[in-house]
Amino acid sequence: MTVRFAVVGCGVIGALHAEVLAAGEDTAVSVLVDTDPAAAESVAVRLGGATPITTSLDAALARDDVDAVAICVPSGAHAQIAVAALEAGRHVVVEKPVDVTIEAAAPIVAAAAAAPAGTVATVISQHRFDPASVVVRDAITAGRFGRVTSAVATVSWWRSQSYYDSGAWRGTWELDGGGALMNQGVHTVDLLLWFLGTPVEVTAHTGLLAHERVEVEDTVAAVVRFESGALATLHATTAAYPGLSVRLQVLGDAGSAVIDDDRLRYFHSKELAAAEAAGDAGVSDNQGDRSDQTALVLPADEEHDPAHGPMFTGHARQYRDIVDAIRTGRRPGVTLDDALLALATVRAVYESARTGGPVRVTDLLAAVRVPAP
Repeated sequence: MTVRFAVVGCGVIGALHAEVLAAGEDTAVSVLVDTDPAAAESVAVRLGGATPITTSLDAALARDDVDAVAICVPSGAHAQIAVAALEAGRHVVVEKPVDVTIEAAAPIVAAAAAAPAGTVATVISQHRFDPASVVVRDAITAGRFGRVTSAVATVSWWRSQSYYDSGAWRGTWELDGGGALMNQGVHTVDLLLWFLGTPVEVTAHTGLLAHERVEVEDTVAAVVRFESGALATLHATTAAYPGLSVRLQVLGDAGSAVIDDDRLRYFHSKELAAAEAAGDAGVSDNQGDRSDQTALVLPADEEHDPAHGPMFTGHARQYRDIVDAIRTGRRPGVTLDDALLALATVRAVYESARTGGPVRVTDLLAAVRVPAP
């Protein structure tokens, strides 16, 4: 069964989705949609030139060769397209974030709840499928780190002024939804929640420190308290020249791990002390990097394609999960509930920075009555 997609939005991220889907064994691109026909034509050329294009979402949804819709437009326009696709009986894949506010995202969840059983509605959070992330999540679930006490998440990127000037929607509250945290850091927020559980309260500060003509922040520092009692620091910036790494440390009373730029750089737990004592020391990923602690070998990344790079690989992994969910009727690896929780956490950061006090994440979710998917 080949799942046939309409890709809506043919900018940088839409082109990536289209290339991943065109290259997949079980996916195909039936039509490219953009209000700018030149943008759609450009992506069609990259796919070989034969893919139909249209400026009309309605026309795309009227086609009988569209099973699913990949939504790759600016974040603040996600809901309108997702609701239309769901109401037309299509599966929906939304590029992160699900939308820019909880209120804006609520209609997507309502439409998904009203859709026929087996309809998949999901949001891109491809780093959940990284081998390093899976190893750490499995270790936490198995109790190999004991009680997870804290985490440190840092997104230290650089975005030039020309990046923000390249599109009228960039750096706006209406369509970008936020800055360094919403746009660049939301993947790390999602991993943080996947590892540590439900966030309860956030205290944060934000600033615009290195850019002009931007409404949103380029730097965030926050503390997140979780339902388990664990604490996390969350830092995101697009003002760290020339651009450093994305680093996530997960710390427990019986073990810890460090992921840096999607690779497991450190892993140690008391449970593996026997392996260390036997001399089998060192964390190893499939690039040969090692720590000075305990043996752990990551699985080889069979999907890695050096011609396309890590973003292609990450999206390809998640699309495989999505296709399997469509085929089997199971829930996808990333649910709308997951995406809403990440969005609520980001919005709590912004609200805390605005008010100068702590904000409860659950209060933001409760402000809108969202039917369960």
